Amino acid sequence: MKIAVLKETRAGETRVAASPETVKKFVALGAEVVVQSGAGEHARFADAAYAEAGGRISPSAADAAQGADLVLKVARPGTEELRVLGRGTKLAAILSPYGDPDSVAAYARLGIDAMAMDFMPRITRAQSMDVLSSQSNLAGYKAVIDAAAYYGRALPMMMTAAGTIAPAKVFVMGAGVAGLQAIATARRLGAVVSATDVRFAAKEQVESLGATFVTVDEEAMKEAETEGGYAKEMSEDFQKRQAEFVAEHVAKQDIVITTALIPGRPAPKLLTEDMIAGMKAGSVIVDLAAEQGGNAALTRPGEAIETGGVTIIGFMNVPGRLAADASTLYARNLYTFVSTFYDKEKNDFVVDWEDEIIKGVALTRDGAVVHPAFAESAPDAPRPVEAAPADEPGAETEAPEAAPAANADAHVEPGADGAAPVEDNAGADAKN
Repeated sequence: MKIAVLKETRAGETRVAASPETVKKFVALGAEVVVQSGAGEHARFADAAYAEAGGRISPSAADAAQGADLVLKVARPGTEELRVLGRGTKLAAILSPYGDPDSVAAYARLGIDAMAMDFMPRITRAQSMDVLSSQSNLAGYKAVIDAAAYYGRALPMMMTAAGTIAPAKVFVMGAGVAGLQAIATARRLGAVVSATDVRFAAKEQVESLGATFVTVDEEAMKEAETEGGYAKEMSEDFQKRQAEFVAEHVAKQDIVITTALIPGRPAPKLLTEDMIAGMKAGSVIVDLAAEQGGNAALTRPGEAIETGGVTIIGFMNVPGRLAADASTLYARNLYTFVSTFYDKEKNDFVVDWEDEIIKGVALTRDGAVVHPAFAESAPDAPRPVEAAPADEPGAETEAPEAAPAANADAHVEPGADGAAPVEDNAGADAKN
C-alpha cells in the first residue's frame, strides 16, 4: 500500500499531515510512504528526517500521488491538487465541506473516496482521531498568548515596592475545547478569568479550572438544557436579559476571547459594535471564529485592528501559528485513524463502510456522494444502491437546529478544535 503526504498549497497553511514519527509508524505497519519534498518545511520537519524515518522523498505532488492508495493532507485540496489524484484514491484531510459544498461533488466526479477528518464522530473510540479537539486545544492556548502580546499591560497581579499592579480580567465566551484551554492558560498567567456558555453543564468545567461562570439566570439555563447536554432555544426575555448582562460584563473586561461557531453557518455575532465601543481603551478581543465571519461585529478576518482604543484580533488558521505542535497532533490523529482500519495481513487500508467512524467522515465513495448532508445537493452524483445511508457525523458532532451557538474552538475551516457546545475553531464541537 502506498501513502502519499502532499505539501500544503493554500495560503497561510503551515501544517503538514504527517510527521517523521508517524511516517516511521506507517512504515512499521508495512506501508510505503512517499512525502512531497518540502511538505514539512513550515513545521520544521526536514526532508532528511522523513527519509530517516523510512519515507521516500518525492519532487512533486504528481509524483508523490502517482499510484497512491491513500493521500493525506491538512486542508481541502485545490483544483490543481485534485487533478493529480487517481480514480479510487482515498483522501483524508480537514475537508471543510460546508465551506465549499461543490468540492464534494468534485470528489465524486473524480472517483475519489473523500474522508473529512473534521466530521469525526464525538464518540469514545474516536477521541484519539478527533482533529477538531487537537487543533482547538492549541487554538485556545494561542488565543491567550496573542492577547497577552497585544495587551499593553501585565496579566498577573504584581506586588512591587512601587505599588501593586492589578491582574487582568479575561472573559471567555464559549467553554468548549478551545474555550477551556483559553481559561486554563489565562489562569496560569495569573489573570482573573470568567466564562459563559449556553450549556449550564459547562459551569462545573469552568469552575474546575478556577474561573467564574457567569450568566444572567442559572435556573433558566438548567430548565433549557436537554438530557444530552445541549441547550434548547432560550426565550426572547432570557436572550434580551443575557445580552444586557453580557454587555455590562464585557465593559469591565481587559481581554475577551470568543469561540462560537456553528457548522455550515456564519459565526454568530456575540459582540455588537455598541459592546465593543463600551470596552475600556487598551482592551483586546481575540475572535477565534474569524474564518467564518467572526463573533465580533468589527472583526476583519486575517487582521489585527484597533478601533476606539480596542484591539480586535481576527487571525486565520490559529492552530497553524503553532505549526510544529499542530502538525504533530494532527499527524497522530491521522495515524490512529488509518491504523484502526489497517489490515496487516493484506497490507492495506481496508475501509469498513458500515463502521460508525467511517459513516461519520465519508463524503464520497465509488463515484457517489454518500454523506446525507451533501447527497441531496449533488444529483449528478447518485448514491450507490449498496451504500447504506451514512449517519450524521456523530450525535455529538453537531448540535440540534434549535441549539444556539455555544462556542467554537477551530478551526475552524480548517482550523480553530479541534475541534469543538457548538464549536470549534477549525469546526463544530457539539459538546465535550
